[in-house]
Amino acid sequence: MMHILYILYIVPYTPTPIRTRPYHLLRGLVARGHRVTLATLWESEAERAALADWQQLGVEVIAAPLSKTRAAWNSLLAVPAGIPMQASYCWQPQLAQALRAHMATAKTDVIHSEHLRGARYGLSLRPLAADQAGTPLVWDAVDSIAHLFQQASQHSRSRRSRWLTRLELGRTRRYESWLVRQFQRVLVTSPVDRQAFAELAGLTSFDPANPLTVLPNGVDLAYFRPDEVRRDAATVVLSGKMSYHANVTAALHLLQDIMPLVWRRRPDTMVWIVGKDPPSRLCQLAAANPAHITVTGEVPDVRPYLQRATLAVAPVLYGAGIQNKVLEALACGAPVIASRQAVSALAGQPAQALIVADSAPDMAAAIVALLADPARQAELAQAGRAYVEQYHDWSDVAAQLEAIYAELIRQRRRD
Repeated sequence: MMHILYILYIVPYTPTPIRTRPYHLLRGLVARGHRVTLATLWESEAERAALADWQQLGVEVIAAPLSKTRAAWNSLLAVPAGIPMQASYCWQPQLAQALRAHMATAKTDVIHSEHLRGARYGLSLRPLAADQAGTPLVWDAVDSIAHLFQQASQHSRSRRSRWLTRLELGRTRRYESWLVRQFQRVLVTSPVDRQAFAELAGLTSFDPANPLTVLPNGVDLAYFRPDEVRRDAATVVLSGKMSYHANVTAALHLLQDIMPLVWRRRPDTMVWIVGKDPPSRLCQLAAANPAHITVTGEVPDVRPYLQRATLAVAPVLYGAGIQNKVLEALACGAPVIASRQAVSALAGQPAQALIVADSAPDMAAAIVALLADPARQAELAQAGRAYVEQYHDWSDVAAQLEAIYAELIRQRRRD
């Protein structure tokens, strides 16, 4: 392992297992022996209490509250300033002041800020970073929000989402195209998002000023794992946070376009929509057809659904970055049928570990065929688990991040 690094890691929301990327990257860096200071915001007492767990791991925590009133005010102020609401939503001067105080007294080898909501904190530290012999600044963009908004403005089944994304799209494009050139390194979860940023900023892969690097998401392989419990017959599961417009669109596509075709041939098939905050449209569909549809709302543990369903589906029509729902299902040994959009960001050869189907008729035909083929189910379950073990282990992703930091530090010393 390389020598110990002192890392200032800025996340605009408390890292918890649900916020899987910062949660596992931070734990991976700590496990590799680095000294980490976590700078973050909390919005509830439960999040505030969760910060104690990080302190017990030896992480120094700098935290400030973010009220809904403050976040709403930030969003309003963004409009006349010509910047996207996402870029201003999590701004908290109290945290910014604490970060400057930390930089004035603490050793810092690298500054890492996550998401469009956290980028402003990294930008605010640029003068101090320059004074400290050019401390490298990393922005983990995760996904291109402009790329996501472009798709949502066309394909979301929520009128509100289409209106909001169209309103924000121009500002987000301009801001991301500028922002990508403000950091020594910009991380994204997939080649698709790297290309989206490159096109926004007019960068090519051969451009020496191109800071874009793919750092994929992983999956917790110890937590998400197969179970010996026998899978239920003829059950299809779709998981994800159901307040997210892309997930809602996928769920509506499944229930309205795909499953009617399945039920014509397999009327015994049950669908589970698993995830917190489902909108009324989904709940109404379940209420109208309780023999075939269950919308769970928030569940204490998604794993039993992924471990018991005959198969998992991800009929994603649009999105950005890696679909964690696919990784989690594969890790639990669920045979997966997914749209090309859902797997476009995955590493390696995911098509060998799952079935890809795009149109509603193709997706329905794949579901019917797989429900009738236990041998194929077992084959996909084994291949899916092997795939995530090879390509999406969080400990490997943390090692990649460590190597990115090391390269930036070596470059600073050469310069």
